[in-house]
Amino acid sequence: MKLSYKRFLLSLLCMVSLLIVAGFIQIRTATGIPVLNYHQVEPKDGNPLTLWPEQFEAQMEYLAAEGYTTITIDEMMDALENGTSLPEKSVIITFDDGYADNYEYAYPILKKYGFKATIFLIYDFTNTYPNYLTWDQVAEMKASGLIHFESHTMTHANLAELTSVDELRHEIADSHDLLSEKLGYDMHYIAYPGGRVNEEIERITSAAGYRGGFTVHYGLSTPAEGRYQMDRIPIFGANMHTLTRFKLRLAFAPLIAPLEDLRLDLRTWGLSWIADWMLIP
Repeated sequence: MKLSYKRFLLSLLCMVSLLIVAGFIQIRTATGIPVLNYHQVEPKDGNPLTLWPEQFEAQMEYLAAEGYTTITIDEMMDALENGTSLPEKSVIITFDDGYADNYEYAYPILKKYGFKATIFLIYDFTNTYPNYLTWDQVAEMKASGLIHFESHTMTHANLAELTSVDELRHEIADSHDLLSEKLGYDMHYIAYPGGRVNEEIERITSAAGYRGGFTVHYGLSTPAEGRYQMDRIPIFGANMHTLTRFKLRLAFAPLIAPLEDLRLDLRTWGLSWIADWMLIP
């Protein structure tokens, strides 16, 4: 017998309440690292991947004022594998795609605060399209010691939709080898376009020599639970991304992550009206 809407909503409320309680427990015991996921920083409206430069600077100013220390992905992995210590308030800053505005707008702000960041490059787009980085810009940022570069595949194909092993190897392994040759150091990490991963993608990523891989799934990065499916905290959307929202997403990731998963599930189940009712920062 089907549940009535009243009983369904009551069950949903209980589920949300349990998730909130579990989230608060996780916040107190969370050991993961916040890995911030940006795309573009530019003074334009309407692009959901974009932050305005003043928004990005306000966030960097907040991190500095609150005593956060930017670390590299390798430093996070070394702490996991070798037990090396990390600063108490560690954070990792990442950018996907390698847009030219990362150099024009984000890089000067990162230099101002002395913050490290990693940019995941699409090999075939770099130095090819006008809104993407050039190799000269990459070299300048690399020389600063603040900006590191890793792989975002060859062509930004959605890996989970590729059925050919050869295509997957081209996107994952060839980008590893070509970027390693171009940049003069071994690629250790990949950010999967679209964020979806399966066992075959993980297998090829490991065989190609990567140390880890990143999704766009919301949450703290906990490599011990799966180094080829590490979470990040998406930070974009100029028209909605207030500094308050940034603070909430940074501080309450263990609480917000299961709620965001629930909202996605509700939409999958055809219950978008309930998902839209859930106010999640």
